[in-house]
Amino acid sequence: MKKVLATLTSIGILAVPLIISAQGTTAPTVDVLQALDRTTNWLFVILLIVAAIFIIIAGYFFITAQGDPENIKKARNMVLYGVIGAMVGFLAKGLVILAQRMTQG
Repeated sequence: MKKVLATLTSIGILAVPLIISAQGTTAPTVDVLQALDRTTNWLFVILLIVAAIFIIIAGYFFITAQGDPENIKKARNMVLYGVIGAMVGFLAKGLVILAQRMTQG
């Protein structure tokens, strides 16, 4: 059964380019920097959302700590990780913008 599935998968992978070329269509061209920019935009938004969630959860831990040093330490670490994550996201986005400006002349 596994051999049959592997064979069908191989045939499907090989047949797709043939079907596309048989229709007379050409493959779409993709600007690498534009694709990189779109990808980093999505990752940047996701990263900022995750960082915000970490900071919100840390605030909850601060409020419910009631003086417990273990929970306060946990909340501080979560805030620290959230801020570091956001900073890494900003740096990554800045590097992409820098690379785009350097390649555009």
